[in-house]
Amino acid sequence: MIIDDVKITVTGGNGGSGIVRFNKTKMSLGPTGGSGGKGGDVYLKGVSDLSALKQFRFKKDNLAQNGDNGKFQNNDGKDAKDLILLVPVGTIARNLTITKTIEITQIGQTELIAKGGRGGKGNFLYRSAINTTPMQSEKGKLGEHFEIQLELKMIADVGFIGLPNVGKSSLLNELTNASAKVANYPFTTLEPNLGVYFELILADIPGLIEGASVGKGLGIKFLRHIERTKVLFHLISADSENPIQDYNTVRLELETYNPLLLKKQEYIFLSKIDAVSKETVEKIKNEFKKLLARQSPGEGGSKDIVPISIIDSGSLEDVKKILTDLISEKTAPPQ
Repeated sequence: MIIDDVKITVTGGNGGSGIVRFNKTKMSLGPTGGSGGKGGDVYLKGVSDLSALKQFRFKKDNLAQNGDNGKFQNNDGKDAKDLILLVPVGTIARNLTITKTIEITQIGQTELIAKGGRGGKGNFLYRSAINTTPMQSEKGKLGEHFEIQLELKMIADVGFIGLPNVGKSSLLNELTNASAKVANYPFTTLEPNLGVYFELILADIPGLIEGASVGKGLGIKFLRHIERTKVLFHLISADSENPIQDYNTVRLELETYNPLLLKKQEYIFLSKIDAVSKETVEKIKNEFKKLLARQSPGEGGSKDIVPISIIDSGSLEDVKKILTDLISEKTAPPQ
């Protein structure tokens, strides 16, 4: 199970306290109390593992180590190790305490989210010409403490969308080494599946239904994953009673959730064409051609529908050609 929304607390380590000490060796009298070490900072670091937020399911409080206290003979306490929390790329970290947001968009990206406290001064640092035997030292400062909401919004190059049971998982399995669960009933996919096609990350987004934008079915939980997907592959099942209605249902849910989703580059695929006659395929293609011709120019929708079947290697080549073109766009040098 992918955990994609969790609240945690993070606390930087406390700084170690300085101490009061004096050298008792004759001819070397004077203050020798060391300062405390710095408390550990807390960082977020991006990783490719989509399940990385699972660690916070039961571990809500995350504390960095405290700095060591100062020692005698001017020996300062050791600084504490920093705490690095691994989160999936695509995670939005909202600091609920100070209303600050950080986005983790790259593998290896590291962001400071809570500072450790500064170490307190030992009495050695208070010495002066008029204070040769300082009796004061300083306590270490407290580390920062915040409540953080971590929300995963996947970043994928291509997202497979559509109603339940239209063949999204099957297509992902055919194109990549993914092993998404496949069966002939709705909601087979209960969490996003990822696959890699050369330089592209493909994401099978669980099926949407009418009312998903207000929480029905799998609801908003997966609509938000589509926000960061660059290109949409919209699958319509050829054996549907009303393919046009299926298409409009999903588009309406996208628009209701976020109208900007309709501006994404979209390719439409008529899946499962092996389950219907050639005449039915042509009829659906003609219906979509009329529908797509009426789309607003500002929308990112396709102007054609591509018939496919996972048991037809020729139609899969059509999909691969589109993916190859997308790879070329992704790897093209900036103008």
